[in-house]
Amino acid sequence: MNEILKIKNIEKYYGSKGNIVKAIDDISFSVKKGEFVGVMGPSGSGKTTLLNLIATIDDVSSGNIYLDGQDLTEVNQKNIASFRRENLGFIFQDFNLLDTLTVQENIALALTINKTKKSEIDNIVLSAAKELGIEDLLLKYPYEISGGEKQRTACARALVTNPKLILADEPTGSLDSKSSQMLIEMISNLNKDLDATILMVTHDSFTASYCDRILFIKDGKIFTELVRGENTRRQFFNKILDVVALLGGDVRDVR
Repeated sequence: MNEILKIKNIEKYYGSKGNIVKAIDDISFSVKKGEFVGVMGPSGSGKTTLLNLIATIDDVSSGNIYLDGQDLTEVNQKNIASFRRENLGFIFQDFNLLDTLTVQENIALALTINKTKKSEIDNIVLSAAKELGIEDLLLKYPYEISGGEKQRTACARALVTNPKLILADEPTGSLDSKSSQMLIEMISNLNKDLDATILMVTHDSFTASYCDRILFIKDGKIFTELVRGENTRRQFFNKILDVVALLGGDVRDVR
């Protein structure tokens, strides 16, 4: 598999003079095309900061981030918004849907901004909606659907531009256990069926057990890494629990 994301010796500092905090401390790793990689760690460990740096929402203090060979730290700020739309997909904990747009319009938003032909947009949106089981909801508004359906809409929105990398920030964090399981199974299927490359931050060991690999972060550094390999999901889940116990934090039981 080709390397789609390469993180090389990145650091991130906040503050100034005598009050400097190192949020990310010399982190390096890579993600191959088609991989489903999870990032776990205690609150304040640097997970969200890492995701924001990769998402180009924040800038590194030093080091480099390469997406499909392009150095993100060198992307011109004038082009950063279009770069995100064309290369990255986002799934947020709080959905980030626009209440004034229908499900169909929310999914199509990035394509509309990119001036894709309407006939193409309709086909792309319908295909993504079918993939996520929400084709019957396309004419509804976000306030008319459930939390799980909102998150599936957000997944479809992340998918339609065929991004090189999908970044998921606690995608099951606002859902009940049944909706969480349905969603993570769908995300896992997108990874397998569409060869989507996904980097997901999560606190939930059950959700993390669907990943191919987990990076554990502590105090801004990579603490350790777990690879699922030939393990069953339950076996992988138990290994995740062992590491989480060392790091501290709440976990959810296997259903």
